[in-house]
Amino acid sequence: MPTETLRVVARITALPDKVEEVRSLLSALIEHTRNEPGCVLYELLQNNSDPADFTFVEEWQSHDDLDTHLSSAHVQKAIAATEGLLAQPPDIRRYTLLF
Repeated sequence: MPTETLRVVARITALPDKVEEVRSLLSALIEHTRNEPGCVLYELLQNNSDPADFTFVEEWQSHDDLDTHLSSAHVQKAIAATEGLLAQPPDIRRYTLLF
């Protein structure tokens, strides 16, 4: 039976010469985010064949919880800090578990 939680896949692509800087910024989000209300799962992945490709795999209790996370001070600070470090804007997708 599917759960009613929200699943999120957020892909972030660093500029080739900014990989370590982006990795550090993204990693700094993990501990605080995992302690936020409504956060069920928050994992950061790095592509084995393309180190500039990062993906967050997330699970939230609700859309409101995710929206609160995205507007939080620590996320907004990280977004501002990535200016000039990313190859393209982040691709954030929301999913519902079907099975």
